[in-house]
Amino acid sequence: MTESKEWLEQELATIHKWEKDQSDLWFWERLGRLPFKLLDKFTPAFIQKKMSEMLDEMGKYIQSGGSYLSSVSKVTEYYPGKNVETLDDVRQLSIVEMDETSESLSKNRKRIATAQGASTGVGGIFTLAIDIPLLLGLQLKTLQDIAICYGYDPGEQKERLFIVKVLQFVSSDYVGKQAILATLSKIDNPDEDTERFVMSELQGWREVFFTFRDQFGWKKLFQMIPIAGLLIGAFTNRSAVKDIAEAGRMLYRKRKISERLTN
Repeated sequence: MTESKEWLEQELATIHKWEKDQSDLWFWERLGRLPFKLLDKFTPAFIQKKMSEMLDEMGKYIQSGGSYLSSVSKVTEYYPGKNVETLDDVRQLSIVEMDETSESLSKNRKRIATAQGASTGVGGIFTLAIDIPLLLGLQLKTLQDIAICYGYDPGEQKERLFIVKVLQFVSSDYVGKQAILATLSKIDNPDEDTERFVMSELQGWREVFFTFRDQFGWKKLFQMIPIAGLLIGAFTNRSAVKDIAEAGRMLYRKRKISERLTN
């Protein structure tokens, strides 16, 4: 398939619509973000810069622990039957081929998450402690695998930061999605003087922790009920990985389309 400029622009417009839907908040939710927007506006630039560096370092630190989850040396496993041995080979593929592989991978990860959530749910509150790192590891691995599907190396520092930002984006239901999107859109232009909305990003991190707390809080409550823990665990983990996979596919796809439009 020939990727014409018109086709790439059309696909990019579809992703922009998805982004708008993701960051579209209710009126009272927008009110909740207003104080952080004001803080971003009036906080001196040098303070914002230092805080943004701190956020990036925190993101790299969180992701570095999962750097072993996926490896580009096994890239042939992502594209069986194709003459693909390196990331350079992946970058020569069409976006449609990348989409098909990432979609198939996402379905596989959702099945794994369902089984994982059900198995840890059987044990009730006694197995909840191991469910948290298992789910986070599966989410990180899913994003790393999607990165490889689109020809990016998850071992690179820039990609580790990108992956953590995607993880943060999914969990930031109320505050920070627009700030994260603005940061991600400039990640391939490090020399560009990009405005960072660090107060909104900080609130976004707060939402990440609250989301995990609420998810596992509800699981812990229902796991005290026979059978319910199994069902809730399977549903919660599947939903978490589904959301991560969708965001990862859309945002990495956007990067790849933008690259090809530029070239």
